[in-house]
Amino acid sequence: MTASPSPASLTLITGGSRGLGRAMAEHLAAQGHDLILTYRDREDEAAAVVAAVQAQGRRAVALRLEVADVVGHATFVQALRAALARHWQRERFDALVNNAGFGVHAPLAQTTPEQFDALMGVHLRGPFFLTQALLPLLADGGRILNVSSGLARFSLPGYGAYAAMKGGMEVLTRYWAQELGGRGIVVNTLAPGAIETDFGGGAVRDNPQLNAMIASQTALGRVGLPADIGGAVAALLAPGAGWINGQRVEASGGVLL
Repeated sequence: MTASPSPASLTLITGGSRGLGRAMAEHLAAQGHDLILTYRDREDEAAAVVAAVQAQGRRAVALRLEVADVVGHATFVQALRAALARHWQRERFDALVNNAGFGVHAPLAQTTPEQFDALMGVHLRGPFFLTQALLPLLADGGRILNVSSGLARFSLPGYGAYAAMKGGMEVLTRYWAQELGGRGIVVNTLAPGAIETDFGGGAVRDNPQLNAMIASQTALGRVGLPADIGGAVAALLAPGAGWINGQRVEASGGVLL
């Protein structure tokens, strides 16, 4: 008798409709994952990522989510339950990537309470309570990957508030790894360096002087591309990486070593 094939890994990526999130989805699909992607505003971009994943022979759906809206998480969980039942005939998914985010460039003296609170909502408070809400749907033996930033290790003036939120997620990663170990859930942080995306207005991608400056301080001699981070996420969620737990892994090409 031939054994039934094991079901595909099913991964939920917040902010999966563009930039790093799209690269993660495409690399994970190539590795055999089905995907649930969240988006905030651009449903068309999310639909394009779903189509790209389906073109690789994997299943994918996109669900709207405002990460900072903690009250709205309950509605998202209901939508997720429905999607799991309809598309996968499952009650749980296998991995959560807390990726959604945005950047604010403002020195200490110019950072407003509104900017600080917005960063807190999307990068720290929101992921904390979203992960809490999703725990009943995350499979035992699953994975959580929190996306941080190289800016939590090295300092670039103007990104202090943003980096502080990412630093908070790095601390939570260690605590969650300890608290969820009894369920066999692995929790890690991935910290990208400077990447050519539209993050921060696309400065790294579109400003040749900034791009060259960062490349000159990077051991591999260039800034990162979205595919570099997509590949790193796929590696950290691969079956063979299950003994890596509670760790911060930086994917920066060796910047400011």
